[in-house]
Amino acid sequence: MSFTTSRPFQQIFTNVLKRLSQRNLRPSSTFTNIQSKPITNTLHHSNYLPTTQHGFRYALLAGGISFSVVLAGIIHATRDKSRTPPLIDTPAKTNPSSTNSPDFPGAIGALLQAFPGKGIVSTDPHELFAYAQSSYSQTPGLPHTVVVHVQSTEDVVKVVNISRKHLVPIVPYSGGTSLEGNLSAPRAGSICIDLSAMNKILAINESDADTVCQAGVTWNDLNETLREKGIPLFFPLDPGRDATIGGMISTGCSGTNAVKYGTARGEWILNATVVLPSGEVIKTRQRARKSSAGFDLTKLFIGAEGTLGIVTEATLRLAPLLPTRVAVVQFPDVRRATNAVCDVLNQGAAMQCVEIIDELGIKALNAFGTSDKVWPEKVTLFFKFQGAEDVIRNNSNLVARVMAQHEATDYRLAENEEEGELIWQDRRNALFAGLAYLPGCKGWITDVCVPVSKLPDLIHAAKKDFEELGLVAPIAGHVGDGNFHALVLYRDETELALVREAVSRINRKAIELEGTCTGEHGVGTGKREYLLSELGQGTVSLMRMIKQTIDPHNLFNPGKVSEPNHTGIRRTPLFIQCRSQLYPEPVLANPTSPSTVVSSM
Repeated sequence: MSFTTSRPFQQIFTNVLKRLSQRNLRPSSTFTNIQSKPITNTLHHSNYLPTTQHGFRYALLAGGISFSVVLAGIIHATRDKSRTPPLIDTPAKTNPSSTNSPDFPGAIGALLQAFPGKGIVSTDPHELFAYAQSSYSQTPGLPHTVVVHVQSTEDVVKVVNISRKHLVPIVPYSGGTSLEGNLSAPRAGSICIDLSAMNKILAINESDADTVCQAGVTWNDLNETLREKGIPLFFPLDPGRDATIGGMISTGCSGTNAVKYGTARGEWILNATVVLPSGEVIKTRQRARKSSAGFDLTKLFIGAEGTLGIVTEATLRLAPLLPTRVAVVQFPDVRRATNAVCDVLNQGAAMQCVEIIDELGIKALNAFGTSDKVWPEKVTLFFKFQGAEDVIRNNSNLVARVMAQHEATDYRLAENEEEGELIWQDRRNALFAGLAYLPGCKGWITDVCVPVSKLPDLIHAAKKDFEELGLVAPIAGHVGDGNFHALVLYRDETELALVREAVSRINRKAIELEGTCTGEHGVGTGKREYLLSELGQGTVSLMRMIKQTIDPHNLFNPGKVSEPNHTGIRRTPLFIQCRSQLYPEPVLANPTSPSTVVSSM
């Protein structure tokens, strides 16, 4: 049993005994460190007389203090045995006279009053469940208590103020394409704030190559709008299709273009409009391309997964839309393919994308039947070049020479953009081909990332684990930045247990190789157990301090990017029955067709 006190018991007891051993005691902070009130006159230095009588009194006092500390620790431990120390989540700061419980009925009543329109506030059980799920996720979410469909930053402020007043946690939703349980309600229940209707492009500044968007705009709709308007610019971050700007910022996304354009943590998010847990609205910086004015608060919210604030708008930097061409090449194994990529990158080849599919993934693609080609069942690299025709040719020739030095075969550059698009479509279909490879199976997508030179070691270890556990797992990924996804297939709960074991091994191996358990999908609830081993106690403690400062009641998306949440509130009986209902046919908030990609795998 562990004791939780203001200072470790052993340290307090040692300090008390040390003072008793001194003949001439003096005032110090030893006693004040275990209580907030000033020490009383009975402990004033004028009373510290070196007599047997006073020595007995001091011993009696020390014994009383020790007994009180032990008793307090025992009571605290027995009252809260089930809890483990949180990482990012912090106990909510509350008024001692309050019940420290969420007032769900009060919150719902206030929401209905603030949003009287039909359908804006919903307690429909199917909606409560649907908005806690992703279109595709291996981590099912717990249903919310109420869903609110907002349309403006002002609406978000209203919901946040009601959330804070009634101590009800709040979970943001925008596109529902995340993969790590990022949308789940905490155990206590929550308000889900749906930003998907905030899908307006507010401004396009073509001469400055930037745009201002609401959080619910999807990256593919943004790029399609630019194309329709004849504006030769595009937003280069390309995670799963229909991912929204708000979700992309919150998870720190990237995609296939990361080898050239980087990730959301780069300079593509010029600023963000954020609603804080206090209800205050801030804009993290101005629209200039660069700024040295103070902290970079934009990046504070990138990857925070809605735990620090709710992003409602963002100014995005755009890139020139250039001609592209695709090339493919095969290798006998992953190690040679990865070594070739490292070599060609270090020689300065300009590439937009470098993707890899292993031999099993290629076999699944051939069986999928959507391609007019039958690919050699070997490890295959897909390149995308960008620029004028002579630039593309020069880079392609350099890549071809380097590939040949690493025993590559059948290097081929597409004749034109149309052919290249057909080839790249096969790369996009890798996820769906993998899911269809074993009929009736589901899939678990990994998301590890390591330094590029260590990628072969990680993939080799992963394949060994899959073979040992008897699992089928085609691999595809962004080899240009060391990020790969294994689609681990399973039929039932027995195989799912094996999948969890394999995924745990891969995540820990990635961290061992100086990498990360999540290259682009975020932490959510699915990866939180690896955060401490990856980042270290000091970094996690600083993150926790930031969270506690900005969100002292721990109401913003609790339980994410952390160990199990500790909101310090209990679930009210009124909604226990609702939460226990069965949903045999879950209805997703935004159902997607097989042609909709929800992962950048």
